[in-house]
Parts: sequence; C-alpha cells; structure tokens
Amino acid sequence: MSTVNEDFKSEGATTSPPVDAAAVSEAQMSVEGELADTAGPGADLSSVDTASAESAVQKLLINISDIMRDADGLAYPDTTVAGTLDYLVRRTVSPDITYIYIIDEERTLLGVVALRDLLLAKPGQTLGEIMTQEPFAFSPDTTISEAVHVTLSTRYRLYPVTDSLGKMVGMVYAWQLFEKVAEEVSAQPGNMVGLNKEERINTPIGQALRMRHPWLQVNLLTAFAAALVVGIFEDTIAQIIVLAVFLPVLAGQSGNTGCQALAITLRGLTLGELQNYPIRKLYMKEITLGALNGLGVGVIAAGAMLIYATTSGAENPVMLGFVILLAMTGACMCSGLFGVLVPLTLKKAGADPAMASSIFLTTFTDIVGMGLMLGLATTLVL
Repeated sequence: MSTVNEDFKSEGATTSPPVDAAAVSEAQMSVEGELADTAGPGADLSSVDTASAESAVQKLLINISDIMRDADGLAYPDTTVAGTLDYLVRRTVSPDITYIYIIDEERTLLGVVALRDLLLAKPGQTLGEIMTQEPFAFSPDTTISEAVHVTLSTRYRLYPVTDSLGKMVGMVYAWQLFEKVAEEVSAQPGNMVGLNKEERINTPIGQALRMRHPWLQVNLLTAFAAALVVGIFEDTIAQIIVLAVFLPVLAGQSGNTGCQALAITLRGLTLGELQNYPIRKLYMKEITLGALNGLGVGVIAAGAMLIYATTSGAENPVMLGFVILLAMTGACMCSGLFGVLVPLTLKKAGADPAMASSIFLTTFTDIVGMGLMLGLATTLVL
C-alpha cells in the first residue's frame, strides 16, 4: 500500500502528499501574515506552523456547510483504473482533481484514491481494490475553527464532507478554511477598538458613525472612571508634583503589557488553542511575564525617577524611585491578568471577545496602575 493511502487512514497523520503540504502551507502564510499584523512586530508565530496551533479573536460562527462545494471526482468501487484514467482525460470541466472518492449507489463514502496511487496501479485493477477505506471526512455542522484544527494536523489539500449516514454531500479545500480564519483575524484590530468588522473604506459616513460612536461613548465613561482614581489622590499629586510626569509612562507600559496578553488570548480563542489548555496555567504565565517585564522596565523607570526627582528638588527621591519600581511591576502583573480575563469574560457572557476588548483593558490597567502608584506614594512617601 502506498504512502498516500497510509496518510489517509487517520485524522492524526502528519505526513501528506507534497502537493497537499504546499497548498496548505501557502494558505497558512496568509493567516500568519494577518496574525503578525494583529499581534505586532516581534510576535512569535511559530505556534501556527505546528500541530499545537490547532484552530479571532473568537470562535468562528460558521460551519463547513457554509463554504463546502459540490462533490467532484466521484466513482464506483467496481470502476477500473483504466476506465478512471480515461474519464479524467476526457472530462472538460473541473480539471483540478486531487483525489477520487469512492461511493456506492446511495452516495455513501467508501474510500478514497489519490491520483498518485491511481497512476501506479495496474489498469485492470478496480478502485475498490486500491482505495483507502474509511477516510477521514468532515460533517456539515463541523465549525470552521474545529476544521482548521484538523487541517493543521493532517495538512491535506481537500476534505470530503459526509452527513450523519456517511453519504457524501460535498467537499472543502483547506485554503477555504484558512481564508475564513484570515478574514476573522484581519477584523480583530478594528474590533478591539470598536470598529465593526463589516465596515470598509467605502462605508458611508452615517453608517460608519453608527458603528463607531457607541463604543466611543463607552470609552468616555470608562475614562471618567480612571480620572476619578486620579482625583481621589489629588492631594498626593499636589504635594509630589513629579508623580504627574510618570503617570503616562506607567499607563503606557502597563497598557502595552496588557495588549500583548490580549493578543495572545484572542489568537488562542481563534485557533482553538484554549480548548485543551488549562486556563489557570495561562493566567499564571501572563502574570509571571507581567512581573518580569514590569521589573525590567521598572528598574529603568525608577532610575529615571531618581534622577528627575533629585534634579527637581523633590523630597525622598530614592523612595520615589522605589514607588515607581513597585508600581510598574504590580501594574504590569495586573495588565497581564486583565489581558486574559477580559476576552474570556466577554466570551462567557455571550459577547464577541474581540469587540472593544482594548477599551475595557485600558480602563482596568489605568485604574490599577495609577491607583497603585499614587497609593504607594501616599503610604510610603507622605
């Protein structure tokens, strides 16, 4: 039995015909490009190239039945190899056939024959003799994210689609699956700031306004919440003016840390990585990364505060530097936590985990970061 037939025996196979691997690889490049644009420069996309990157910011809400095509390349098991080759040579439409699907009179899928096996078989052999029995097939209600999970593991170019009775109802190309994922991922940056993924450059101004403005109102309300925290510590800022200079520094660093965690979480939701990954482990990972990153940038920020406070004549410059170090570390830890918590909470609530996630993330990080820095300054310095 040939290598191709062995490949089709199970969903978990990792070897496939060269043409299939090339086709899926080309489709994956499109998804990787979109992920790179979403995650930002320097993002690690190696997980997309392995079976661990199994299938958004959200789970795709369409099924195989929405994108599958009519079944083609069908033949009966008693058809000879010579007869099949003659049929392929004489046909004038849909020349792009990779596999011959073997069905019975009721269209029940019995097996599959790859073209390479067909060319190497003896002319008098029947397709039933050389076919691989019980090939893997999608069902019409398989979600796109689940299908991509399988595609990344098997790397075939084309997949049959069968109903609950095993009857072949269509087929779907791997590139169609990755195309849908690329569309969803490319919509994420806009969704994260309240842009409807259906908005395009030619969307009328009135319609675009209705899509965007409500989220700006939400952002305004959340900004008031952050401003309230600063107002609570108005006396502290009045007595330690140098703190005001470092508020945007803290907000920027903690916000970027949270956005990194958010991008990873949204990608995990889109690709289905979180289905089999312990959420608690993800929380601990992002909190630990936040602590390490916060400590790294906190040391630099603390040094800057020490120099600035000394040159400006502020009291206790060393303690102010220590406050910045603690606040930066704590804020980045919380930002990493919020970067995971916000999209997962929105998903559990039945909302789109990508829609305006950054609005809530920014609010939480600002409140915690500014509150932490001003609170520490009030306790340790005043």
